[in-house]
Amino acid sequence: MSQLLFRLSKRCSRSNVLIHKRVRLFSSSPYLTLGTRVKEVLPGDCNIGDVLLFDPAKEELVTVADKTIPKELTDEEMMGASHGWGFFCDRRDRSVRISSDIFNPLASKSNPTVIPLPRLTGLPFEQTEEVRNVAMSSSSPEKEDCVVAVKFSGRQLCTCRPCRDLEWTNIIIPFNSCEYSNLMYSKRDEKFYLPSPGGNYLFSYHLNSKTGDNPKLHELAFRDHPEFDQSEWELLSSCSRTEYLVDSTSDGERFLVKWYAHGFYSSVLKGIDYKTKRFMVFREEETTEGSIMCYTEDIGDMCIFLGSNEAFCIPASSSPGLKPNTIYFMGRGLGFYHLTTGEAHHFLTPHALPYWLPPFST
Repeated sequence: MSQLLFRLSKRCSRSNVLIHKRVRLFSSSPYLTLGTRVKEVLPGDCNIGDVLLFDPAKEELVTVADKTIPKELTDEEMMGASHGWGFFCDRRDRSVRISSDIFNPLASKSNPTVIPLPRLTGLPFEQTEEVRNVAMSSSSPEKEDCVVAVKFSGRQLCTCRPCRDLEWTNIIIPFNSCEYSNLMYSKRDEKFYLPSPGGNYLFSYHLNSKTGDNPKLHELAFRDHPEFDQSEWELLSSCSRTEYLVDSTSDGERFLVKWYAHGFYSSVLKGIDYKTKRFMVFREEETTEGSIMCYTEDIGDMCIFLGSNEAFCIPASSSPGLKPNTIYFMGRGLGFYHLTTGEAHHFLTPHALPYWLPPFST
């Protein structure tokens, strides 16, 4: 894990929501990972450090003090998160390890669990090594039937069962259009899904997919699109758009989310920056004509968390302080978007790419 203290960027002076730094006791909130601050290097190359988190419910920074960072993770890069587990990769030898104890305030501070996975194999010619996201079929990789999947920003998908497999299964996705799609696992369907650009199709892989297997194609039907004026549609057509499929584990509801962000040149970054403009949410509804994705601005008590982690949603009432009917986002800015008002509120953005984690359980 990089020995980083993520600083809040001054370039986001437009933000209208402040983050108050505090050290406090753990709550049942989701968290955003913000890295570690190394305090001491121990014999054997382990580190003692503070783990930094952001609590969106209280809108404050949280410090988990004096965590032991194992030697195996000190030089590894975090590449994804799913079900509260962080996935770490050593780019030198492509070794992969996973741990939830690093971020969990309830876990052991001195002896965190670290689970090694097989080394990632070589990528095909012209395949980028950038990981898009990671998804997992179970809340724990220690379960016998758990499958871990790594989606690269390209056509490669790698899967393995941590308790069984000695190597990854490499799958080449036969559609160039899915290069930047975000992977999710549906517990309801027992399948991994990739939404196509635009969200008109889903591509699915079952848990036992092998090299050479093609995904199953699912065409989505839509109803009740939003009514915008021409200028709004023109603005959205100029935006970068990303699609996410999210299942609620509490009631089985399914949502397709379209995230629109406008790119502009930033003199501070000396490059392209993005500002979130709008989210569109479509809820799956069963009708006499089959499943239809219906546009909605009301997801009730639900909060959806989008970023480079596997997307998830939870009831706002389960974590006091969370705003219902809201999308919390990280990637094209950091903030939350209220679906009823259509307003995005921005936090000061860290200098790196953090990951959302669902609430930890005891």
